[in-house]
Amino acid sequence: MRARTCSAPLILILLSACATMDPSPGELEDPRPPSPRLANLQRAAQYPWTDDGKCVVREASNEWPILAERCFHALDRDRVRFRDVTKRCAVASVDAAAPAVVALCIFAAPEIVVGAVIVISAVVVAAAIQEGIEAYQRNASRERAKPKAQTQPAQEPLAKRTPKPKGSPSGDIFPPPPETTPRRPSCEPIPVRHAGGDVPHNECADKFPPNLYPGMDVFVGGERFDALQVGVRVLWEIKTNRFDTYPDFIRRRELEKEVEQLTKELAAARACGYDFVVGVSTQAHKDALIARIPTLHVVVTGCTR
Repeated sequence: MRARTCSAPLILILLSACATMDPSPGELEDPRPPSPRLANLQRAAQYPWTDDGKCVVREASNEWPILAERCFHALDRDRVRFRDVTKRCAVASVDAAAPAVVALCIFAAPEIVVGAVIVISAVVVAAAIQEGIEAYQRNASRERAKPKAQTQPAQEPLAKRTPKPKGSPSGDIFPPPPETTPRRPSCEPIPVRHAGGDVPHNECADKFPPNLYPGMDVFVGGERFDALQVGVRVLWEIKTNRFDTYPDFIRRRELEKEVEQLTKELAAARACGYDFVVGVSTQAHKDALIARIPTLHVVVTGCTR
């Protein structure tokens, strides 16, 4: 078994890639994007683990925030320092006095932030992670060696084909589209794809709390929330509208709609034992909401459109 030592002078910054295996000539020609599992293994290989990386290998097929939350207990935190360089986690944390909560928030961020996670001294890649990386590369080599399957004739996209009733000559019938809402309210978080195509809004919802399920909203208690924060029972509603630029009349109407929505979400979150936070882009928007719902927890994210 090969063990690899990362060679940083005294500290290892999050962006180092010491765990990456030396590629063979065939691997250099692979045009496919890297597997999320491989990316997670390579990212985790930069850190010291008390269980030799077994938890990481078990959870590597999940999104990084989920892996980080489930395996945080196995991280050798005596050799790791966390710096909230974006100042998001201390603001986002309902209990900012809990260092472990802030540390998990920093560690589980979907994006890599330079200087956020610092490893003291050199790190030997955990054996289980090393084996996982090598196994992935062996499987990838075997897949590339298989003969190419014959190209199938182009078919009309499913979305454009007209469903046929049962008993028609072709005999086919398309299944109904997947449900976008749960059938009954539940306190168990149910991930669903972000509604709509508002890219700046969705990016803010994924990165600022940060979101346990990147790319997903969650249904809890019959209400839809923009994010479930990593590591804590906190549900988020994100607002990135340009509230400050609206005329007074539009601003009042928008505020009325938001108050109605947030009141329902706050009640659903509390009924299910979750805290609830609203993220807004400006201080003026925060002040307007607090004036209407004094008990609401509102933070300024600074996210822009």
